[in-house]
Order: sequence, then C-alpha cells, then structure tokens
Amino acid sequence: MAQTVSLSATTRQANGKGGARQTRFRGKVPAVIYGHGRDTQSLELEAKALEKALHGIEPASTIIELSVDGKTAKTLIREIQRHPIRPDIIHVDFFEIHASEKVKLKVPVHLIGNPDGVRNAGGVLDQVTREVEIEVLPANIPDRVELDVTALKIGDSLHVRDLTIPNARILTDTDLTIATVVPPRAEEVATPTPEAATEVAEPELIRKVREGEEEEGEAAAEGGGGGGRQSPRPKAGRQRRPRRPTRRRSPRAAKRADACAPWSASAIRGQNTRRRVTTRATGWPKRSSRTGAFPPFAAASARV
Repeated sequence: MAQTVSLSATTRQANGKGGARQTRFRGKVPAVIYGHGRDTQSLELEAKALEKALHGIEPASTIIELSVDGKTAKTLIREIQRHPIRPDIIHVDFFEIHASEKVKLKVPVHLIGNPDGVRNAGGVLDQVTREVEIEVLPANIPDRVELDVTALKIGDSLHVRDLTIPNARILTDTDLTIATVVPPRAEEVATPTPEAATEVAEPELIRKVREGEEEEGEAAAEGGGGGGRQSPRPKAGRQRRPRRPTRRRSPRAAKRADACAPWSASAIRGQNTRRRVTTRATGWPKRSSRTGAFPPFAAASARV
C-alpha cells in the first residue's frame, strides 16, 4: 500500500515568474494543483515542512493529503523542480485523484537477494530498468515493486513480464530487461610494441673546448703533479645587462619636449612657441588690442 503524507497550503495571489520569486523570497515554495476537471490553482507551501514531508519516501508513489484553505484533497506529485546548484525545491506540481478513478504512475523497482552468478562465479549484477509504469486505483498504489534475483547465473536476465503487481496493470513493454548478470571483465595487459622494446641509444654530447681550459690543461701536463703553481683561471667577462627598449613618443610629445628644453632651437632663437594668432583673410598677425602694436616677429619681418 502507498504511504500517505499530510501537507497544508494556501492560495497564491501573485502569478508568473515575479510572483514565484516573491514566494521563494519569503521562504515558501510555489506550487500548482490540477486534475479531475478542476482549474489550475496556484499555491504556496512552507519550504521546511515540504522538505520534511518528502524525506525518506518515494514522491511519485506517495499519496499527499493536501489541505488548501480548509479543504482536503488527495493528490499525487507529478513533478518536483529543484535548483540546478542547491538542493532547494523551487516548484511542485500536484495532481488531484479520486478513490474510484484509476491513475497512471511510475513505481520504482528494487532488487532483492544476491545472484548465484555473483556469489559463485564472480559476475556483476547490472540493473537496466529502475522503474515501471502501471495503472491502478489510488487505494492499491504500491510503494515499490520488489524482484528476486537470487537464482540468476551468468548470462541470465529478468524482464518486465517477470514482475507481479497485484491489482495493477503494467503499461511498460513486457520484453524490457530489468536486471542481468554479466561475466567479470578480464584485466587487459598492455603488450610492449616492437618500437618500445628496442632501446634507443642516447647521442654523446660533444662540447667545444674553450681557450682557458686548453691553457689549464697544458699547465697541468707541464707540472706533472710535482707541486708547481698552476696558472690562475681567467675570469669571465662581465655580462652586460640587456638594454631596455626605448619608449616611442608621439610627434606632439616630442615637439612639446623640444620646446621646453633649454637647448632647443626655439629657446635659442627666443621665439614664442605658442600658436600665433593671424587674421583669417591675409594671414598677417593681428594687432594687439592692448598696446596697438604687432608682435616682435611681425616687426622684424617688416624691417626686412
């Protein structure tokens, strides 16, 4: 017989994504109830109470007595949506049922016993199908379906037709395999290839002898181990630090730096490096509005 769990819910006024987010923000879970000719109704449940009620049961085959605004209805859970990262429940679908109407649902298949092929021959038990769909009255909903696999040997299998569910009709294909015992897999030993078997001789490192080493070798040969003083080893030359690449300046920055330097040609000539103000028509310098005279460079050009 199926288990029965009681839950209480309230009507949810705000619908859509926005209303569902507000419901989750308040610590509740949005849900809907439908079926048996009733309109879809939006609900909300306490998240902690729902998690506690679903702990240790099979949600698909458990009857939920849902109390909505004082009215109780027997329902089945059709879908549970969870957060993709956290284990939180974000939405639940309830399907209302009646005692006189048959319902279609999926029940889990549990294997019991230790197969003979696993116990004596070292085989491996492989469960291919883990649930089957049945049609049954709400009062006869089984919690789960058990299948004995004790007599299975290596190569034997059990199918859906081997299941026995009282007061229920199996809708799943009868030829579908539920469990089978396969032989153990032999460990593959990697054989060495001919290329890897032949050892490749490493090439001898030939190094060019430096001049200092040649002189040191000659001095050691002349001394002959008689206690003569050997020539000092020449010191290695000082390595120069690599020069840092110069930063390329823009033409405007180069012109500005040239004008500000005390040795620039503009400073030597004594000319003003700022923009000269000229008339638009003739291109001649404008007369000063304060003194009434031309700039110095204009007077010099006039004298010439």
